[in-house]
Amino acid sequence: MSRRLPSLNALRAFESVSRHRSFARAAEELNVTPAAVSQLIKQLENHFGINLFERGKTLILSPSALTVAPLITDAFDRLAHAVEQLRIDNTSTLIVSAPPVFAARWLIPKLDNFQTQHPNIEIRLLATKRMVDFAREDVDVAIRFSTGKHENLYSEQLMPEDIILVATPTLADNMSSTADLLKHTLLKDDASEYDPAVPDWTDWLASINPSSEVLRIRHFSDVNLVIQAAIAGLGIALVWRSLVVAELQSGRLVALLNISIPTRHAYYLVAPKHTQSINKISSFRRWLLTQSAQEDSLSY
Repeated sequence: MSRRLPSLNALRAFESVSRHRSFARAAEELNVTPAAVSQLIKQLENHFGINLFERGKTLILSPSALTVAPLITDAFDRLAHAVEQLRIDNTSTLIVSAPPVFAARWLIPKLDNFQTQHPNIEIRLLATKRMVDFAREDVDVAIRFSTGKHENLYSEQLMPEDIILVATPTLADNMSSTADLLKHTLLKDDASEYDPAVPDWTDWLASINPSSEVLRIRHFSDVNLVIQAAIAGLGIALVWRSLVVAELQSGRLVALLNISIPTRHAYYLVAPKHTQSINKISSFRRWLLTQSAQEDSLSY
């Protein structure tokens, strides 16, 4: 079907002017002069034989322009998304943002499996807790520990999360009740003092026995240090299960007293909604869900 369209540059100029209500701001956005924008608008008006703007102290769209302006903006948005999808589809590198401890303890040990299944997709991993601005940053997908509420983004839970108590098998042999916990050193992640999602010994002990008196707490600035201290036999750790899967599998750590504490937080895959059909992103999503489902089916 033949499409009788005016100049694409003229349509871009009209879309920008109608959005900014300013020739000068449109010129700045398009990196041309205001005179060039005015010429393009005049070209478009001659093409249709109508005035698109009422010029005066303020710029006012004509009734016809007011009707079509949002349609043209939507068309350019769709075109931009299509071009971006074409660019991403033909780029073999997948840029993934993930929290440092999750990346180190859960994701990286599994990446060889992904590369075996998808040898043409190279993972570039950015370890950060900071939220990603997909519109401004060169990131394809993010993994975030949250409640799953990410406005205007696709969000899918990778696995349910719970909090467990872990220690070496040697320490675990001497524990049969929660009262036995207080005979040992408790390993604390100090991030719990400013992040309510981080497991906290004081709150947990108060919830099971308000009169509990904690005798020994050893403080650490990072959950990774807490886990390493537990592996070294320095005490008992209160941690998210997903971060100690490898240690539970190997037997270096064991879960204590059959305690599992539910949490509203979990790890979520987050990405712009319009990118879900892109091959490398959909492949990574399917692989992540498969890996998480396999772990969820196991009990430690």
